[in-house]
Amino acid sequence: MNKIAYKVLALKYRPKDFKELIGQDIMVETISNSIKLGKIPNAYLLTGIRGVGKTTTARIIAKALNCNKHFD
Repeated sequence: MNKIAYKVLALKYRPKDFKELIGQDIMVETISNSIKLGKIPNAYLLTGIRGVGKTTTARIIAKALNCNKHFD
């Protein structure tokens, strides 16, 4: 049987950076400022009900912290 390649919509439209996050303005500003200043905390605690973007935000934070480019 042939395998059909498909991507789940939740993953297809997942935000890729802080600019694409919707409804998380204060958190995005706080985290991006701490990364720009180089004052990164030991941990981030993301809480909320299902579907508010905890995993997406965690992925974007990890991507930003592992990035070799410097923020201007």
